[in-house]
Amino acid sequence: MPETPRIARTGDALAVTVGEVDIARYVLRDDAPQAESPKPYLHPLRTLSGAPLTGYRPSDHRWHKGLQMTLSHVSDQNFWGGPTFAREDGYQWRDNNGSIRHDRLRSSGEDGEGAATIAEDLTWVASTGEHWLEEVRSHRFHSVDRGRGLWALDFSSALSNVRGQDLHLGSPTTAGRPNAGYTGFFWRGPRSWTGGDAVASNGRTGDGLMGAEADWVAFSAEHDEIDGGATMVYLAGSSSAPVPIRWFVRTTPIPVLSPSPAFGEEVVLTPGQRLSLHHRLVFVDRRCTAEESGALAKEFAL
Repeated sequence: MPETPRIARTGDALAVTVGEVDIARYVLRDDAPQAESPKPYLHPLRTLSGAPLTGYRPSDHRWHKGLQMTLSHVSDQNFWGGPTFAREDGYQWRDNNGSIRHDRLRSSGEDGEGAATIAEDLTWVASTGEHWLEEVRSHRFHSVDRGRGLWALDFSSALSNVRGQDLHLGSPTTAGRPNAGYTGFFWRGPRSWTGGDAVASNGRTGDGLMGAEADWVAFSAEHDEIDGGATMVYLAGSSSAPVPIRWFVRTTPIPVLSPSPAFGEEVVLTPGQRLSLHHRLVFVDRRCTAEESGALAKEFAL
């Protein structure tokens, strides 16, 4: 029977603990400047031995915070943070940074199946103060295996259009910038993971994965300060949108990974329509080969 993580709340953050190690910290309310599009985030994420798996507010992109759900282009709003790309003038600060507000916890704790879940309601608030999206979100922490040095995270999101008008979900690529389809459940790795190894189910590797369709992507690298490394196997899961999930991947100059629901094609949500996303991540306390990552992806397939 897998060991069940524990969840404890301190202020506006929830700590997810296995033994003496906080494997995750989920911040419900971010006090960042509006330019960073404040939103909930997971940081730090750690392996079972306590090694770091995420980066936070790096100097190149202050709005990158661990692992977080965000959308870069929602009609004329930016819920990602930072400047917004437009075809006519590139990246500019546009006074259009929205925010994602945690409203309430639906549940927080053990679910009786060797897992612990955080479920919540959120509202996506445009820079004008209007409510554009309502979201039901869950993070499920499970499959803790000390012998194998791994644990897994399931992420689910149901986003409903409450604006009263169509919402166009896109990315810098849908706005005209090639290979910049970042949007969705976005991971920023530690600085030491820059230049790490990325491999996918389709056999592609490294930055050649940009924009590809694949069932999973594995990213592995060495740690700073402590010996050894770790691996993250990220399963694309599913999207209710009619366009395929495509991967946003960079190993250099920064380590980032996201299964983008609107990489190169917009997703249009009519009033009241819902976008549902479901992803799974497996974190391993060592560097895995491509074959080992593939075996884990098969074992943990959604």
